[in-house]
Amino acid sequence: MEHVSRRRFLKVSAATFGGAVAASGWSPLIGAAKGAQEYTGAVVTTPTFCEMCFWRCGGIAHIRDGKLWKFEGNPKDPQCHGRLCPRGTGAVGAYYDPDRLRQPLIRVGARGKEEWKTASWDEALAYIAQRMGKIKADHGAESIALFNHGFGQRFIQHVLKSYGVINYAGPSYAQCRGARDAGFQLTFGSGLGSPEPTDIENTDCLVLIGSHLGENMHNSQVQEFAKAVERRVPVIVVDPRFSVAASKAKYWLPVKPGTDLALLLAWMNLLVSEGRYDKAFVETYGHGFDKFVAEIKGYTPEWAAERTGVSADLIRAAAREFARHRPATIIHPGRRVNWYGDDAQRSRAIALLSGLLGNWGRKGGLFVSAGMKIAPYPLPAYPKSEKPKADGSDGAQYPFADEGITTSIRDATLSGKPYPIKSWFVYSTNILQALPDPRETLKAIDKLDLLVVCETIPSEIAGYADVVLPDTTFLERHDDLLVGFGRVGWTSLRQPVIAPPHDQKPAWWIAKQLAEKLGIGACMPFKDMEEYLSYRVEKSGYSWETLKKDGVIMGKPHPITVETGLDLTFDTPSGKVEFWSERLAQAGFDPVPKYTEHPLAPAGYLRLITGRAPVHTFTRTQSNPLLRDAMSENEIWVNSATAARLGLKNREYVTLKNQDGAVSNRIRVKATQRIREDCVYMVYGFGLNNKMLKGAYLRGASAAGLNTRYATDPLMGSTSIHGNFVTLVKEA
Repeated sequence: MEHVSRRRFLKVSAATFGGAVAASGWSPLIGAAKGAQEYTGAVVTTPTFCEMCFWRCGGIAHIRDGKLWKFEGNPKDPQCHGRLCPRGTGAVGAYYDPDRLRQPLIRVGARGKEEWKTASWDEALAYIAQRMGKIKADHGAESIALFNHGFGQRFIQHVLKSYGVINYAGPSYAQCRGARDAGFQLTFGSGLGSPEPTDIENTDCLVLIGSHLGENMHNSQVQEFAKAVERRVPVIVVDPRFSVAASKAKYWLPVKPGTDLALLLAWMNLLVSEGRYDKAFVETYGHGFDKFVAEIKGYTPEWAAERTGVSADLIRAAAREFARHRPATIIHPGRRVNWYGDDAQRSRAIALLSGLLGNWGRKGGLFVSAGMKIAPYPLPAYPKSEKPKADGSDGAQYPFADEGITTSIRDATLSGKPYPIKSWFVYSTNILQALPDPRETLKAIDKLDLLVVCETIPSEIAGYADVVLPDTTFLERHDDLLVGFGRVGWTSLRQPVIAPPHDQKPAWWIAKQLAEKLGIGACMPFKDMEEYLSYRVEKSGYSWETLKKDGVIMGKPHPITVETGLDLTFDTPSGKVEFWSERLAQAGFDPVPKYTEHPLAPAGYLRLITGRAPVHTFTRTQSNPLLRDAMSENEIWVNSATAARLGLKNREYVTLKNQDGAVSNRIRVKATQRIREDCVYMVYGFGLNNKMLKGAYLRGASAAGLNTRYATDPLMGSTSIHGNFVTLVKEA
């Protein structure tokens, strides 16, 4: 996609937005949130927090003449500092999206045929409750599973757990950050959370390994990254592709895909052999260092050069650069790190390298996040189950998992072991795109007695549902309080700023009504969300009225680095940084990461790698008329020499065929020198095939559809996304 300036983006998007609404044949409901008055010629502003991505920045909605006009950053919010990314400012398009689901739907034809009858909320929820009751009577509540993503799932999950459901998971764990958190937990005794505690604001050197800051639009980090570039902080980028971040780098290491761990091991070897590590930190806080040194002894820069395709001289230069700035050096831990199936160990290597630099709890390194305490609402306890979790996340299969595993719930649905899974409730996640190998997902769906999907737009998984429930956007509802962790803790309020345009209902209301139908209404013992939220806020000693007016409450400062008075502690078995892990050794795993080769491309194939775009979030925003205007389809990046060899021209259309015969929709070629010759790259989230997505239907190609071969991390269950290979086939 060509570069679009902010000014041009806003200008073009505004024109498209008006045309899209006019072309859709419907007008949004003119109205504001409950209790708001009618107004003419006036602008009313209401703070809330964004859900266009998981960063959840604080924003301020502007209502002009009763219509949603714009959404901009809240200057009081620590996540955005008053500035939203393109997705956030595009939230207005989510409200006016002509493809939005409008009323409950019940399937009348075969699954996947997208044949529905409209239903009232009472009819749809009664249908769900009746089917859930039969499944519980026949198989137990454990045979109902929840797939969830986003902040709105809080009360859906609460009601299902109150009903006896124990199997629930979000793709944000096994398909995104879980391996990273496991690696850091095993090393420092602490995961990283969201946002990651990277002190980019004060760093003296930033190392990015497959982390595309500026393309993934993690708002606060991107703002700090821009300032770091302005300060001329040396940036080191490890990536097969010359990304936006790589264009700002002092050193770009175009590593061969699948060999990142070889590079990390060589870097650790160099720091130790040349004495460039933080000896005082290691001596004070390190555990098993001598064993660690013995394990990494053979991983020299020359050894790594043979595997990574990066010269030994460049490997050395980059390592000496970031070692020179320790402890104010960040090896960014990344997100969406599930690449090859050994990702917890690769993330542990990043954690170990950070330990050698002594950057944990240090200014310019990784600070220890501060939070704040908000009182809970008194809710009834959940019933206890005698059955194990079906996904093995309780230690039975994956000993270092600490959240539910989506693909393992799918596996249990397919196998019926350890017991049958007969119903899925899917909230705000398009698992046909989020999980690897959609063929397995479809086979599992065939075994279900009930599939419920709650969404704002007709996602692909909604096309296979028995019941579809239309959710509100974040601008139209209350949700639970966001209690954030960062340099200072904070609490943000989500509140409705405008009424839903049709018969959409907020997730908390759906959960409360479903609880009544299931006979467990006592699990939500409050009249409405204002009662629930005001209780929590005022019980914590804060003003509910002030929070509604400001949108955010800031906590009290706490020491987050050694320089600000932090006393370092580590919640590991040894109480120290575990360079050698007894826990891993006892569980039968390598106590120090070891390098293993990953499968190579078959003859005539190229490895497929994927990433993000600054204007889109997974598959959730392709129908948004503002964001679709900025990027309507993805491209396949191909090295120019490779394209010439294949007879392909820039911007011509091809289809992609993987090693298992899966074929994509058409996609444009981007012939460029900014990628290695042995791989191709595409942005995730396109190629959607639900026909109700009129604006996004079959636009671009789906990376998920080509991810038919995947490996599972044995430590915590994450699934790889970069283990597939494709050929490019010219259009006839």
